[in-house]
Amino acid sequence: MLLLIDDDIAIQASLALLFQQEGFKMLSANSPQEALAFLATQQPELVILDMNFSVETSGLEGLNTLRKIKTLYPRLPVVLLTGWGTIELAVEGMKIGAADFLTKPWQNNVLLQSVRTALNLAQTPPQTPNRKRLNEQFNFENIVGEDPQLLELLESIGRVAPTDAPVLITGESGTGKELIAEAVHLNSKRSKAPFVKVNLGGISANLFESELFGHVRGAFTDAKTDRIGRFEMAHKGSIFLDEIGDLDLSSQVKLLRVLQDRSFEPLGSSRSKTVDVRIVCATNRNLEEMVAQGTFREDLFYRINLITVKLPALRERGGDIPTLVSFFVNNLKVLYNRPQLQIQKEALHWLQNLPLPGNIRQLKNLVERTVLLSTGDELRVADFQKNVQTFSPGTKSNAKFPEVGTMTLEEMELEMIKRALAFHQNKLLKVARSLGITRFALYRRLEKYGIAFEDREED
Repeated sequence: MLLLIDDDIAIQASLALLFQQEGFKMLSANSPQEALAFLATQQPELVILDMNFSVETSGLEGLNTLRKIKTLYPRLPVVLLTGWGTIELAVEGMKIGAADFLTKPWQNNVLLQSVRTALNLAQTPPQTPNRKRLNEQFNFENIVGEDPQLLELLESIGRVAPTDAPVLITGESGTGKELIAEAVHLNSKRSKAPFVKVNLGGISANLFESELFGHVRGAFTDAKTDRIGRFEMAHKGSIFLDEIGDLDLSSQVKLLRVLQDRSFEPLGSSRSKTVDVRIVCATNRNLEEMVAQGTFREDLFYRINLITVKLPALRERGGDIPTLVSFFVNNLKVLYNRPQLQIQKEALHWLQNLPLPGNIRQLKNLVERTVLLSTGDELRVADFQKNVQTFSPGTKSNAKFPEVGTMTLEEMELEMIKRALAFHQNKLLKVARSLGITRFALYRRLEKYGIAFEDREED
């Protein structure tokens, strides 16, 4: 049963019919007082609350009613509905605890989606998640580990994935945020539709609209043809907005409109397009601090963090390190055709106590580097020790920078190129990759510094 709090008889009839067709029973209250009296005797599954009940259109009546409902019934989901919506009103409502905020006239599919999401999220989760049951229930095959923190997180993902709730994934670099985003999509009702990844940190402000919303021919000098954007590519599926904390304020405004109205205009076009996508965001930055500093919009923050998932750092789930290493080694056996490859127990123990500020990404890189450079099929402590010297960001050889004023940028670049050439034995493709540049960019730098080289073929 749903409860609608709205004094407009036409809206009561319209919504009662809409939800009846979808299998819901809806009752109506004409005023906040009538609604609170009803709630004292009956408990609906969800409340849809109008924000104004008089000639005043500030929304204060709705906010006061919301506060009373959340104080008396904190677990009861409330969806706000208003014909006089403002960004400030939406933010305040979300702060108090509203499940969502929609404006009149509403889109039926959006309202139904919002209600179903809120109802799913309100369900009580099982008490003791375990890996075997999670694997039977959900598709988490690419996520490795049995740490209690991880299992609790996966339990939450399993509950949230079938809804369309926006998910914000936070955590340090290298903790596996993209894998979690993929898991949200794979376990959702949209799993057969596209999953589109966008690294917002790699898109400049002047390309933001073209990349995300597309453009029409002639929108700018090089726009020779129409091009669809990432949002349109993700229609009916999910879009993963990675590094959302790197988005500039002007781009944040443009993104907010899509999240609010589910519509956008391709660059150079005056025609709006509607889109149906599930939003999953990720960042390694503290967005709450950024909101306080004025570098991230508060309204956008509340739009994307209905569900927040914080990934633990690898040091917080050290018991999973042996399992992760074994998983990586088993994959590398096939990748490099080394079926006899195995790892000593002592090496596993040593890795478990190794500082890994780069988290799972650093561990995987270290294991693969060791496999590539080891001559035997049994990986020992010494094999890893040799490679961690040149890899770990925490080692002195890499962490120590020259004093300011003792070396120019060009001299530092030259030194790093020489070290990479020596380490990779003049295999230029590997040298370029390790320096984070293209092979052609490396050629230009070699010519610039007059470095003679003989490109050895890759093994």
